[in-house]
Amino acid sequence: MNNASEPLDPVIHAQSRLRIMATLAAVPPGDALVFPRLRQLLGMTAGNLSTHLSKLEAAGYVEQSKTFSGRTPATYVSLTDNGRAAFNDYTRRLRALLDDA
Repeated sequence: MNNASEPLDPVIHAQSRLRIMATLAAVPPGDALVFPRLRQLLGMTAGNLSTHLSKLEAAGYVEQSKTFSGRTPATYVSLTDNGRAAFNDYTRRLRALLDDA
């Protein structure tokens, strides 16, 4: 089956969102990264990361959960099952494109 003609997911394809998805895909299913750690790993500003996370969340690819440790808020970010499947599909299609190049 030739997947080279299948379009790449435009939500994931944006560079910053691709980096977010790849980073979160490395986290085992059921686990999450705390927002400041994700920001640090990606070298992004909090505002830029929040903007891209909102787009990924609207697509159903990531989820954010907010908790408190005492009075300190903490935001955890993880891939949804749909997000993990979409990222796997994205990488499969990208490999197909590269194999046909």
